[in-house]
Order: sequence, then structure tokens, then C-alpha cells
Amino acid sequence: MLSDIHETSQVEAAAEVLDILQIPAFLCRQTDLILKAAESGKWVNVKKGQFMAPWDMKNVVDKVKSTGNNKLALTERGTTFGYNNLVVDFRSFMIMRQWGCPVVFDATHSVQLPGGGGTASSGDRKYVPNLVRAAAACGIDGLFMEVHPEPDKALSDGPNMLPLGELESLLREVLAINKMIHKDS
Repeated sequence: MLSDIHETSQVEAAAEVLDILQIPAFLCRQTDLILKAAESGKWVNVKKGQFMAPWDMKNVVDKVKSTGNNKLALTERGTTFGYNNLVVDFRSFMIMRQWGCPVVFDATHSVQLPGGGGTASSGDRKYVPNLVRAAAACGIDGLFMEVHPEPDKALSDGPNMLPLGELESLLREVLAINKMIHKDS
């Protein structure tokens, strides 16, 4: 089980019940939070901030590994491009992988339009399948997607969620792509 932690005071209780402690993108530069999460000995997943270059995540890797914990995954979830828009730089998977950590793709948050709904974030889910296929072709180690039977009725993030009915066929495609790119391994 995975969940976000936002403050150092949450780490101990979260580590008792979670398999993976997740550092949200907007907190990926919070040294005290990263170190405390790593010191728990649990897997730590750090989402790359939309404001960061992939090579800047090396500092995060060094912080986590300084605690002796090598159980770290890095998640790409898009980069700010102008106002209210995110884009995925597929080079980031290769760049972040060079430090020996699994790399995860957060497909649904990558199509989020921060503040694009006026008073709330918006999104454009029609791009999720193509971004997922492209990320799979880049050799990602994990995939994160928010899904819902009826995304337009979801309490949050509905505009960027994948409809549950589309999940199985997309995952079959991802597995086929994964098998193809690893056929000689």
C-alpha cells in the first residue's frame, strides 16, 4: 500500500501501515521529509516536481541513499509548460534511471491542467493511453494511473482519470510493449 506523506510527524505512523511512503511532487525538495521517510527503512517513492529538471532528482537520490536506504523509486509526472499545462519529457526516464532507481510514470497526473478549471485543476484524459504506451516503450519500471468507473463523477481529479472500462486493454498493450522491448534480456 502506498500513500503520500506531507510532514515529518506523519512518517512513523505511516511507516507502520504502508509499504511505500510517497513524497508528493510539490514536496520533493523538502530535505527533512525525504530524510525522515528514508530513515524509516521503507520504500520511498518521490514524485519529480513539475518545476524540476530530471537531472535535479540526483540530489533526492543522494539524500535518500545517505541514510543507507536504497529502496527508492522516482516518479515522472510531467513538467510545467507555460501556464496551466504539463508536458512529459520522455528523456527523463533514461536520465533518472542512471542512478539505479526504478522509474515510475504517473500517467494521469501528467495530463492534469493545474488551475485550468478556474477554481480547480482540470485535465485531458484523452492523452493518457498514448502517453502510457510511449512511457512503456521507454522501459518504465512502474505505472501509476488514477481510474474510476465514471471519472466525471469522481470527487477529485476526474478530468484526468482513465475510465475503469479502458484499463484492462491498456494494461495488456503495456505488457505487450514491455515484453517486446525486453525480448533479448
